[in-house]
Amino acid sequence: MTRPSVVTCLAAAIAMLLPTSATGLAASPPPAPDPTTVTILYDAFGRRNGLVQDWGFAALIEYQGKRILFDTGNNAVTFATNVHRLHIDLRHLDLVVVSHRHSDHTAGLSVVLQENPSVPIYAPREVFGIFGSSVPGTFYRADPVLPDSMRYFDGVVPDEIRGGTLWPTAHLIVVDSSQVIAPGIRIVALVSDVPGTRELRELSLVLDTPTGSILIVGCSHPGIERILAAATAGGASVRIVFGGLHLVAAPDSIVGPLVQRLHGQWRITQVAPGHCTGEPAFAALQREYGADYLYAGVGERLELP
Repeated sequence: MTRPSVVTCLAAAIAMLLPTSATGLAASPPPAPDPTTVTILYDAFGRRNGLVQDWGFAALIEYQGKRILFDTGNNAVTFATNVHRLHIDLRHLDLVVVSHRHSDHTAGLSVVLQENPSVPIYAPREVFGIFGSSVPGTFYRADPVLPDSMRYFDGVVPDEIRGGTLWPTAHLIVVDSSQVIAPGIRIVALVSDVPGTRELRELSLVLDTPTGSILIVGCSHPGIERILAAATAGGASVRIVFGGLHLVAAPDSIVGPLVQRLHGQWRITQVAPGHCTGEPAFAALQREYGADYLYAGVGERLELP
């Protein structure tokens, strides 16, 4: 090899090792992260033709490369119809979160399992609830004086007693405490103490973003402010609330102050209410938030930075 060839090769090698700034070229900026999107699959209001409106809730969330189904609506046929017309492929779901046991949030699970039988399904743990669970065999008081024929399990106490489920082949993961289930994805687990739904367990979904968390709720039976307190307990902030706030029958004396607290005290910057929030609460939230009220009827696809 001639001397000029050696010099040329060395110069090229050194240039490859130097940072781009040293060669006078600007470094390419990192690609922007994909936005989080929420598509409403099931609700009783909307403006998109061809979709079926019904009482209930379901939403598809796309977040950091994961596709999450939150609730499954009130009727399996209606759920399947809307999913088909919105061109949603349930085979590509990464996980499902079912907020609570009410049928207007669970009826479409059979459709999901037909398409994606092994998808992980997070659901609230309830003793002998519809999602299955177990209790220790010692949960009942035993009386060894009784003859075996009058004793449970002939007097042989099992280690645990497993509850049945409506979906025995499903990959159900029942939870009774708040937890991180994937990077940036948290579940808030609470128990309602509100008359009418007392002891009802409900899961809410929290998606962390650099500008604040996104909170997705099914019905907020424990109360939206209790859910917000749990979601922000570690110092995180919530910037957007999606879903049902369970104000459907609440009087204005309850709705008005709550809406003001969401904006002023909890610093919620945008709202996308649906399902059981209620028409008067829709109106109050729209007045309060103006352009930051996100319309979330069935069929809407909302893109969030």
